[in-house]
Amino acid sequence: MDAQKVDLFIMTNGKFFESHQINVIRNRMLQVDESKWSILSTTQFKDPTTILIVSLLAGAFGIDRFMIGDTAMGIGKLITCGGFGIWTIVDWFLIQKATREKNIEKIQRFL
Repeated sequence: MDAQKVDLFIMTNGKFFESHQINVIRNRMLQVDESKWSILSTTQFKDPTTILIVSLLAGAFGIDRFMIGDTAMGIGKLITCGGFGIWTIVDWFLIQKATREKNIEKIQRFL
């Protein structure tokens, strides 16, 4: 794939991934053929900051976990009211990393 397109993608979507994974994504994208560009450029990633805000406001109901695709954990938080509040507080510190990991899983399906 063209280096300019890859750099544009990284500049636009870099905040959705861990900083140490950006070089890996860039190198893998450079090796991919041009036919994948339309899929990659239109892929929507979850914003870790938005998910953190949702977690702060409604994390006890598991909405944050449902939004990133962790259905089982979302149901667990919903049934236990966020693990009686403990799970909710722990998620305030972990949800951004979990969101970025889900974004990595999403992009790896195309690469």
